[in-house]
Amino acid sequence: MHGNPDADIMRDVVQLLRERIEQGLLTIFIKIRAHRGDPLNELADRWADEGRQSENIRWSLPTNRPIFYWTDNSTTHRSPMNPTVKKRIDLQVSQQKLKIHTGSTANFLTREDNSRDLLGKFHKDRSVWIRARRRVLQCLSYQFPCALQLKQWGILNEVKCRLCEKYYKEKNIQDHPDSVESVRHIQCYCPVLQFPLIAIHHGIWRELMFSIRKSSTELNDASEPRCHFPSALSPEAQAELGLYKNLEYMGLHEILPPGAGQKKAKLRKDIEKYHTAYAIDFHNTDTDTFIARKPDGLAFDKEKKLCVFLEYTRAMDTNEDWAEKKEQ
Repeated sequence: MHGNPDADIMRDVVQLLRERIEQGLLTIFIKIRAHRGDPLNELADRWADEGRQSENIRWSLPTNRPIFYWTDNSTTHRSPMNPTVKKRIDLQVSQQKLKIHTGSTANFLTREDNSRDLLGKFHKDRSVWIRARRRVLQCLSYQFPCALQLKQWGILNEVKCRLCEKYYKEKNIQDHPDSVESVRHIQCYCPVLQFPLIAIHHGIWRELMFSIRKSSTELNDASEPRCHFPSALSPEAQAELGLYKNLEYMGLHEILPPGAGQKKAKLRKDIEKYHTAYAIDFHNTDTDTFIARKPDGLAFDKEKKLCVFLEYTRAMDTNEDWAEKKEQ
């Protein structure tokens, strides 16, 4: 009867049945649909009505179940134990426990603007592969079974990335950095996992570009979509293109004069001219970096001859102190 809202009533009913069984009385259960004209069922309904008006009410007292009270947004709630109350208790206990912890997980959970709501929705999404949801919890709680964590647990003696060691050996790279196999290394820096990581990045990029393209319904004077979203990827498998390569790949040679070695020079000159016209300080290294950029996406307004770079970022990166928080 655990979880039954009428457990106090059912307890008396079960006790009565036990007494009948101990006395050897035959007891047969027959399901009768309510309000179908059955004499005994109608009699039970009349007795229930009379019982509510009687002075000798048997089950009018509060049940033995505890009642919980809490306040949310100046509104007081009252309820017996149920899933909502359990979640509320878990939340309150977590918030109290976080105050006495200073580890990396507690730091993440108490720091603002980390898209925790999106991680929560991802973890609750049953359409997501269960292993992917487990990996999210492992990463957040610093229990991902990488070499660094396994050494802390006393399972491994080395923290070096075995994939990197094998890669450097095959490429005959003598002077290579010591690669510690951590979650950060696996997600960002392992050269062996470069193509899978780029493929994942491109998959996310395509989903975002599809949503942006679908939402961009504004038309130009020719009744055509104002913005055009060409692919920023090269035909080669998982190869990203920089700014200049994007212009070249999309056939925008008309804005650059022909001739070997002159296209980049003209593009560089136009960039410098723009900065000079608007009194913007720049250095040659800034120009090189700008030309070599690999934008997440591009949008063109053919009518206005306007090109927009699309860069996708996390919610936490929109804060002014995102760089300092990133390294915490």
